[in-house]
Amino acid sequence: MMLIRKLQNCPEFVAGDATLLRELLHPDKQAIDLRYSLAHAVLQPGQTSKPHTLKTSEVYYVLSGTGEMHIDAEIACINAGDAVYIPPLARQFVCCTSTVPLVFLCIVDPAWRAEDERVETEV
Repeated sequence: MMLIRKLQNCPEFVAGDATLLRELLHPDKQAIDLRYSLAHAVLQPGQTSKPHTLKTSEVYYVLSGTGEMHIDAEIACINAGDAVYIPPLARQFVCCTSTVPLVFLCIVDPAWRAEDERVETEV
């Protein structure tokens, strides 16, 4: 079975970390045999996502824009073409430092579940 999900057909919502998110693939929402979930995220210029931790590992793949990635005590600049590994239970957040939105893919393995995420209220 071939499954093609078009980004424009995936509902956009504000995620717990305050990014604009569209879920592309999730094994709990489509009849697919995947361990991971895949989402498309957007952070507007000057915005910062809320610090959060996941019990699972996560990868951000930056499509456009620039940002400042915070993982525990480490900080690094990220740009289009960068893949960022975020280990399980790491405190993470990202700031959009460009004049255009920071757009990135989020891969969570095993697939994202609300009970695996803890979102803080302040940076």
